[in-house]
Amino acid sequence: LAAVGAYRIQHLLGGTREYALVFNAISSGLILSVFATFLLPELLLARGWLLMAWILAIFWVDLARFWLRRGVYALRGRGWFLAPALLVGVNDEAAALAAQLANSRYSGLNVLGFVAAEHEARPPAQRNLYALGSLAALERLVARHDVEELIVATSGIHRTELVDLFRRFGGRPGLRLRFSGGLFEIVTTGLEVSQVAAVSLLDVAPVRLRGADWLLKWLLDKGLSLLLLVLGAPLMALIALAVRLDSPGPVLHRRRVLGLGGSEFDAFKFRSMRVDGDAILAQAPELAATLAREHKLKDDPRVTRVGGWLRRTSLDELPQLVNVLRGEMSIVGPRMIAPAEHEQYGQWDLNLLTVKPGITGLWQVSGRSDLSYDERVRLDMSYIRNWTIWLDLQILVQTLPAVLARRGAY
Repeated sequence: LAAVGAYRIQHLLGGTREYALVFNAISSGLILSVFATFLLPELLLARGWLLMAWILAIFWVDLARFWLRRGVYALRGRGWFLAPALLVGVNDEAAALAAQLANSRYSGLNVLGFVAAEHEARPPAQRNLYALGSLAALERLVARHDVEELIVATSGIHRTELVDLFRRFGGRPGLRLRFSGGLFEIVTTGLEVSQVAAVSLLDVAPVRLRGADWLLKWLLDKGLSLLLLVLGAPLMALIALAVRLDSPGPVLHRRRVLGLGGSEFDAFKFRSMRVDGDAILAQAPELAATLAREHKLKDDPRVTRVGGWLRRTSLDELPQLVNVLRGEMSIVGPRMIAPAEHEQYGQWDLNLLTVKPGITGLWQVSGRSDLSYDERVRLDMSYIRNWTIWLDLQILVQTLPAVLARRGAY
């Protein structure tokens, strides 16, 4: 485990990345054991025992780390095991970084506040964080608050200030210095460092749903959707009956949305609104304006009694398993959007259409409707650029607790 870096601080509590390291380490040990039996004939190792030891070692080590991680996350929610951190910069990028860190209980960071560059004015609080001082006072702030991490929003810092930060704090024991990439939307995409003529360059990684990756996701989508449809058929029948008895109208609602490559299709959901919803909304222009801006209403007067329960439990989305089976959606993916909403993605609109929309995804397990629209877009872009089958599995594991907690579900 030590040889593959499983004990490094950046890999501990890393979720699926940690599982992958454990798998690689134990598999490497198995290969070395088999190789040793060829070099040392007197060393007798039964192949059946080796295989059993490999399986059990992966299972028990991963299980132990899983429960350890759950315990640490629970303690972090109570304010334990958090590293004091400062954000250098007070521009929009720094505010976006602060929002992302605040919405993640896995970051392990306690962001104390902002540090303003010398040319920046001291702004009012952003997301309950204040500018604690300027770069000139950074050394004193680090010592006073026992800061362990400095996160620099590079788009708000001059180059000379960046170099000075690196010179003063780079490599200092007990203090980790991190630089964002300049644009938060790019930071949340897949970047790779390459060397060209002894020059370090950042490459934007291509979208990864190709070849073997595509096959793995296809197998996950088809297998899981078929299994859930079979097991969930009785529940779906009861929900359909409840929707029919609760209010007049069809059982299913069809929403026209965009799919892979911009193709349009009807996404199915159990109907959760009254059929005269448009007339109700016409009498409340302030709600109509909020809906046009956020595409969600927290207290929507159009929602029926059964519909409200379905939305809080996310059971209204069960019919979308049919869309997955038909190849129009994925189990895990970015949010589905209507054609009119597509324009709000701005420069990221083409990226969104490179994958299928999903029933669940990063934004669903990160706060759902409690997130701002810009935060949802950033999470979608992060998922698309950083996709792995491990990320899909991690999101699936987090989906059930998120649904049970009902945070942001309305």
